[in-house]
Amino acid sequence: MPLWPRLRRLYHEHEYARSEHDTTNEWLYPSRNCIWQQRLISKELLIFEVGTPRRTGVDFPALKGTKSRLGGMERTSEIGLPGLTEPEVMRHYVRLSQKNYAIDLGVYPLGSCTMKHNPRLNEKMARLPGFADIHPLQSENTVQGALELIDELADWICKLTGMPAVAMSPKAGAHGEMCGMMAIRAALDAKGADHKRRVLVPESAHGTNPATAVQCGFSIDSIPATDDGRVDMAALKAKLGDDVAGIMLTNPNTCGLFERDIIEIAELIHGVGGYFYCDGANFNALVGRVRPGDLGIDAMHLNLHKTFSTPHGGGGPGSGPTVLSDALSPYAPVPYVVKSNGTYRLVEDADSGDSFGRMTAFHGQMGMFTRALSYMLSHGSDGLKQATEDAVLNANYVQASLSDVMSPAFGGVCMHEALFDDSFLKGTGVETLDFAKAMIDEGYHPMTMYFPLVVHGAMLIEPTESESKAELDRFIDVMRGLALKAKSGEVDMFKQAPIYAPMRRLDETQAARKPVLRWRVPTTD
Repeated sequence: MPLWPRLRRLYHEHEYARSEHDTTNEWLYPSRNCIWQQRLISKELLIFEVGTPRRTGVDFPALKGTKSRLGGMERTSEIGLPGLTEPEVMRHYVRLSQKNYAIDLGVYPLGSCTMKHNPRLNEKMARLPGFADIHPLQSENTVQGALELIDELADWICKLTGMPAVAMSPKAGAHGEMCGMMAIRAALDAKGADHKRRVLVPESAHGTNPATAVQCGFSIDSIPATDDGRVDMAALKAKLGDDVAGIMLTNPNTCGLFERDIIEIAELIHGVGGYFYCDGANFNALVGRVRPGDLGIDAMHLNLHKTFSTPHGGGGPGSGPTVLSDALSPYAPVPYVVKSNGTYRLVEDADSGDSFGRMTAFHGQMGMFTRALSYMLSHGSDGLKQATEDAVLNANYVQASLSDVMSPAFGGVCMHEALFDDSFLKGTGVETLDFAKAMIDEGYHPMTMYFPLVVHGAMLIEPTESESKAELDRFIDVMRGLALKAKSGEVDMFKQAPIYAPMRRLDETQAARKPVLRWRVPTTD
């Protein structure tokens, strides 16, 4: 049983009560001092509110007989940092860590994010001397092993995608998109095709795609989707013209569907002198089964954190290698690794060829490269293929198991993620947001909500290959239970959720538009 249901049962058994005057969602424990439960449920104060400048864990005596060398720039006021004892510091951060939801705790069903397990073997490899403690300004002859690793990872990526070249320096997915579109812009400029500035973007593409194209000086022309969630080919053909620079398409798209007409789309775009950029965020559904290069794709970024298990988000820096076709490879950014006479070196000079230049100060994220290659080597080509198949199988298992109580957005099988709309909630008074909040009380992180935008009240679930059938069954049972409760009229429960969380319903719109990022000393009137 997940943590929160157990905690909720304990709560009812011991008849804990919440003060009617409570506005911070902290809990009272009249019967006993249940520190464990309180730690998980109650709100944790900011460290500035816990500590005081008048307290310190280490106290040094004032220096005697020394002369300041700060030239009159000595600090004359308090630094403003909180003072805490060592136990207070440890307890504060440990309590915060225990409030986090993580892939190491349970299913992380975020759709289009691929939150998969991060093998500890990868972490061990990334911490090896020669990978973890090198500096980008070291002499190349002292980092030959690291350069060889980058070169081998690049070789794996090229083989898995069926592409001749890869730029390793982009730092994340959107950065990889930028790399691909800058290469397309450079190729068009080299041919004197500066009139080609219109990029076609299907409605089912990732949201960063149009933003990236605009950043590179292109205009956007949206392509609608058909009723089955794929690119409307008639609309696409109607928008072709001599000014088309290319298309930015996500495949599988954000509806979790494979674009059946992908090869024809590539031929149509190439037919008007454009280039095909494919968003590779969903490559986790293709590895070992489909090579994008065989589909006519010219550029595609890969998220190492999504497909090859490097830590996601706050767990570590991103990495978005971008593969390029023969038509675009001459314009790849520097630096890149080459091998000559058994020695590896970095090509740093962008003036010696057609490269569009440098995207970042140094080569990339060494730790992410090490983790990704460790994942590839430990799985092998057959294991990577099986991981893909398991990810797709898991998504279809979730979709099939919930289709009688929830409403799949599209018919048929899906790829690596299952997409539901909110039509099963029609007339219940429960909305997608309410359903997601109720999942928190059941011990699960909510799925992706309201995305993709082409589906009303979207609920996008991506279980990945990390989950066993038993784990998925527990998740499915919870989802079925919530769906049935919504249909049986338990609206109040959904509107109050989450009840068993440190914070209740925040004003998320205001939090996003007017975030408070700095703590200030409270003032008294």
